[in-house]
Amino acid sequence: MTPIALAIACLLTVTLGYSGLCAASPFGDCRKCSGMGHALKTDRKGRLKRGKPCRRCKGHGKRIRIGRWLYNRAARIYRTGTNTPAAATRPAPKG
Repeated sequence: MTPIALAIACLLTVTLGYSGLCAASPFGDCRKCSGMGHALKTDRKGRLKRGKPCRRCKGHGKRIRIGRWLYNRAARIYRTGTNTPAAATRPAPKG
């Protein structure tokens, strides 16, 4: 197998794998709080306790994946571009 064909096969595998991941699991862990939804603080004795909610994920611990965000945006643009009014598709009444 030539190196170019191998590179194309690898890129195709990675792309299809990521699109499958975005379809199966559209949300991933937040990168800032590691999916916990809040920061960890230590008290004066050195014990860990819950801190403020994460500002990036608003305390949910999940974020939408980039591939899913792009798919949602493309689908929204397609829907608004092909939207036809209901009145234009009905035939005029006879009479």
